[in-house]
Amino acid sequence: MVGLPIVRTQLAGSNASTAEASEPAELAVETLRVQAVNSYDTTRTYTGEITALRSSDLGFERSGQLESVLVQEGDRVDIGTPLAQLDTSNLQTQLQQLEADKAQALAVLAELEAGPRAEDIAAAEAVVRQIEQDLALQRTQRSRREYLYEQGAISLEELDEFTYGQGSLQAQLDQARSNLEELQNGTRQEQILAQRAVVQQIDAAIADVDVNIQKSTLRSPFAGIVASREVDEGTVVGAGQSVIRFVEDATPEARIGMPTTIASQLQIGDRQTVQLDTSSFTATVTAVLPEVDPETRTQVVLFQLDRTAVSNINPGQTVRAEIAETVPTDGIWLPTSALNQDIRGLWSAYVLVPTEEEDRYEVQLQSVEILHQESARALVRGTIQSGDRIVANGAHRLVPGQQVRPVQSF
Repeated sequence: MVGLPIVRTQLAGSNASTAEASEPAELAVETLRVQAVNSYDTTRTYTGEITALRSSDLGFERSGQLESVLVQEGDRVDIGTPLAQLDTSNLQTQLQQLEADKAQALAVLAELEAGPRAEDIAAAEAVVRQIEQDLALQRTQRSRREYLYEQGAISLEELDEFTYGQGSLQAQLDQARSNLEELQNGTRQEQILAQRAVVQQIDAAIADVDVNIQKSTLRSPFAGIVASREVDEGTVVGAGQSVIRFVEDATPEARIGMPTTIASQLQIGDRQTVQLDTSSFTATVTAVLPEVDPETRTQVVLFQLDRTAVSNINPGQTVRAEIAETVPTDGIWLPTSALNQDIRGLWSAYVLVPTEEEDRYEVQLQSVEILHQESARALVRGTIQSGDRIVANGAHRLVPGQQVRPVQSF
């Protein structure tokens, strides 16, 4: 940009008593000599939104009494950090009972796998011999009872009692021999498999209790910040009830759409200032997405914000980026105090034009169009030429053709 030389003059005194009454009064004015420019620098604001960060309302998968909350609001924790704990005394009791059942089942399994002891086999053999002797005695006595029955010494009922006793002893002998044979053959594989299944069932029950004990500790699913504690110790919480509000502790990103001409000027690593509400943060350009939105004709630029902005942002929050750019256009800078409202949306300014008399000037009105405005100055184009001397202030006191006198010139 080219600076604006301002001519600061003072109103001429009206005490020129020697001036002739017929001579028009010259009005002293502030002037500047303008120079043409072919571009201007400006800062434009583009709007986007914060990329959604992960946030979770954390709760337990099982119900129970909340025993302790291990973090405070605002704490930053790593993934897997314990956050809260349920009471597990009932689960610990179940676990002890299951471990005892497992020990008993393993003992039975070991006995089955080892097979019958020699003492058991010997005892079974003794039982068989005893029943065999009892049966032999019963047969002898039955023969005698049959003889007595034939002689009419006993009744048929008494004979039947001995016959029944012999049959009962035979059944006992068959059972004892079967037991002995089973012991001599060893434990069947089916029994061992069945007992192993019992042990596996107990193992599954123990694993289920272990899982419930693990689920009694609430852990952070990702590195983040404790946003809020929803309940306090001693509360009986239900499965899925929110206990802690948790927000991801990650470097936030902003997605801002910009015209392709602006996006193409940004380089990866450029640092820009972004606005979140009334706060300003430094952001770094991380990517310029190649696709152009067919409706807005803009490209999305990704900005990575400082980690200090995490506590001040929410997913979807509006963010604004101020981008400095150079706009190529021909024009002349004028102070807004030099402009007058004209017709049809145009503006005008007074240009000093020399008269036929030496060192005398009059003003002519020139129409201009405002291209860009910045606080106290405006970039215009029109019939004003580079090098013209313009009335910089007090234009509202002038009329076209009025004679003026610049006190000094720059």
